[in-house]
Amino acid sequence: MNGLNLLGSKNRRLRVLGLGAHSDDLEIGCGGLILQLTRHHPAVDVTWVVFSASGQREREARRGATLFLHRAARKRIVMKQFPDGFFPYEGARIKREFEALKATANPDLVLTHYREDRHQDHRVVSDLTWNTFRDHLIFEYEIPKFDGDLGIPNCFVPLERDVCRRKAKFLNAAFGSQRNKHWFSSETFYGLMRLRGMECRARDGFAEAFYARKVALTVSGR
Repeated sequence: MNGLNLLGSKNRRLRVLGLGAHSDDLEIGCGGLILQLTRHHPAVDVTWVVFSASGQREREARRGATLFLHRAARKRIVMKQFPDGFFPYEGARIKREFEALKATANPDLVLTHYREDRHQDHRVVSDLTWNTFRDHLIFEYEIPKFDGDLGIPNCFVPLERDVCRRKAKFLNAAFGSQRNKHWFSSETFYGLMRLRGMECRARDGFAEAFYARKVALTVSGR
């Protein structure tokens, strides 16, 4: 499948805003994309926001961000402590955090949760992303879990095979508290990337998939 090149000019900075409800969400949902972008583009600036990270989970989130963003030209890591599972009841406070982000970030690409994700915290982050960043390219990433809410994505990022290996390795290295969960395994992560790679005929057989609900294509020189 032929695709468009997201990298653009390597002389221009590429600004990415990653939004995750919990520790490990960003790494699972778009870790491969981040690793591949920062490998091939010398000037990727990343703002990495986790809204629920405290105690051990904050330490793991910082470790994950360090591993996945180690090649970024610039990185800003933001950790918040909203209670896990209660985002719908914390909406006003979380909305204020989004307004503060809007005042300080003007990203080329925003990465957020899938709108139809059944986890209530994920949906709040996705909804507020669309409420806040109305003039930006937004990709919604997917997370495999018990709910079985994976859908039919319409945007694919083929991944190099060693990027997939690094993604799985970094996830296991950073998030020790999750390794006892039945779904948190390299087999799960590889399986989804392989499925998405098959769907887009990826050269190396692996991909991450996203929902791109609104995409504006510039075909003029202005």
